[in-house]
Amino acid sequence: MYRIVTVCTGNICRSPMAELMLTRAFSEAGMAEEVVVDSAGTTGWEAGRPIDERAAAKLTELGIESHLHRARQFEPSWYRERDLVLALDLDHYRELRTAAPDADTRDRIHLLREFDPTTTDTDLEELGIYDPWYGDARDFEATWTLVAGAVDGVVRFVRHELDADGSDG
Repeated sequence: MYRIVTVCTGNICRSPMAELMLTRAFSEAGMAEEVVVDSAGTTGWEAGRPIDERAAAKLTELGIESHLHRARQFEPSWYRERDLVLALDLDHYRELRTAAPDADTRDRIHLLREFDPTTTDTDLEELGIYDPWYGDARDFEATWTLVAGAVDGVVRFVRHELDADGSDG
């Protein structure tokens, strides 16, 4: 089983949106039995709370259920338990990489938008997804657009990783 975790600050906006969008994409790609996606926050500020109602509304509009989501904080053991850690913004990326226990786990941490094929900017500063919590529905629409741009790239990356692992034996 290939395990992915998406990470933002409180786990009520960006990371659950990314988690659920990726889960649907892996299902549509016929990979639901091989890949599991979950999400967390770098903080426990929102632990136990449901997804932000504006994020839920955007996902519902797309036919994605989110009512079961409950926020939680990233656990240090997940560095070794997850094959891919996807940070939604640069501050999450830096925090996760700083706390990673070794080079192997640090190499598993990426910004989600690194997988957007239309992003040619190598400046990490430009790859973050700002926090829509402070905005309105338009900000959640923008978040969805940025996450959606990376989803197919993540699916391709994971498919390649699984194919490479399968050819080793």
